[in-house]
Amino acid sequence: MRKYEAVFIFVPNLEEEKRNQLFDRLKGVIEADGTINNVDEWGNRKLAYEIKDFTEGYYVIVNFESTPETVDELDRICKISDGMMRHMIIREDE
Repeated sequence: MRKYEAVFIFVPNLEEEKRNQLFDRLKGVIEADGTINNVDEWGNRKLAYEIKDFTEGYYVIVNFESTPETVDELDRICKISDGMMRHMIIREDE
């Protein structure tokens, strides 16, 4: 198991229920093979630059331990989800 940190930026005008459904799906993928250590919801924050005509995004930071295959699946889900603006998953140093 490796340690990872993921930053998910959701579309700011996404309904809370839909955002929670998408985030629950992401959490389910992580918890299938690993464990979530910390979830930090920052809420709506100003973006450094405009993305898809949005100047804000809803930020969620997740620290977790899992396998590289889980990271690949998270990446795939984030790319095909309409409610996701940007995401980044990095491996933390030991």
